Amino acid sequence: MDILQLRDVRYTYQTQYQKVEALKGITHGFDTGRVHAIVGKSGSGKTTLLSLMAGLDLPTEGEVLCGGVSTAQMKLEQYRREKVAVIYQSFRLFPLLTVAENVMYPMELRGMKAKEAKGRAAQLVEQVGLPAEALDRYPTMLSGGEQQRVAIARALGMDTKILLADEPTGNLDTANGENIFSILQGLAHESGYCVVLVTHDQGLAERADRVLELRDGVAVGERG
Repeated sequence: MDILQLRDVRYTYQTQYQKVEALKGITHGFDTGRVHAIVGKSGSGKTTLLSLMAGLDLPTEGEVLCGGVSTAQMKLEQYRREKVAVIYQSFRLFPLLTVAENVMYPMELRGMKAKEAKGRAAQLVEQVGLPAEALDRYPTMLSGGEQQRVAIARALGMDTKILLADEPTGNLDTANGENIFSILQGLAHESGYCVVLVTHDQGLAERADRVLELRDGVAVGERG
C-alpha cells in the first residue's frame, strides 16, 4: 500500500479579488523505495500540493492520507513532527547553530538525550558525504551543496520514511544538483524512503521512478 495517498484533493484560496482553485481533484499514490517527482510550470499547483502533503494545511475537499489515516484526523503539528520531513530549496538551516546542532535539533525535539543525538548526528553527516570536521562548522562556512547535505541529514534525523523536497537542487550548480539527487535516490532505493520532490529540472525528473505532471491544478500526466 502507498505510504502517502491523495484522494480527489482540491484546494481553493481567496485573494483580495477572487477565489482561486489551486488544485482541482488530484488522486495519486506515493510508495516507499522510489523517487517521485512532481513537475509542472509555475502556477500549476506543485507547491500547494507539497504543502498539503507536508501538513501545512488541509485540503478544501478530498483527503491526504498517511499510512491510511487522513491528515484531517491528526494533529497537524504532530504529523509534521513525526510523519514527514521537508527539505527546502533555501536550506533553512539555523545560522547560529553548528552543523551538529542543526542536525540534532529535531531529535532533541522528540526527547532524545543530547549525547545520543550528537552521536546520531555524526552518523547522518557521514551518511550524506560530509567529513566529521563539518560538525563544528556554521552554515555560513559551507557551500550551497554542503548546506543542502546538512538539510538532508537534519531531515533524516526526524526518523520518518517520507522525505518531501521542494526544489532541492534549485539553488545549486549542476554538479552539486546531481550529487544531491544521487543522495536522495540512494535513500529511496537503498534505505526504503519515500522521496517526493518538486522540481523544474526536467533532467532530474526523467531520472525519477514516478512522475506526476500538473497543469493549472489538474494532473495531466503520470509515468512509472
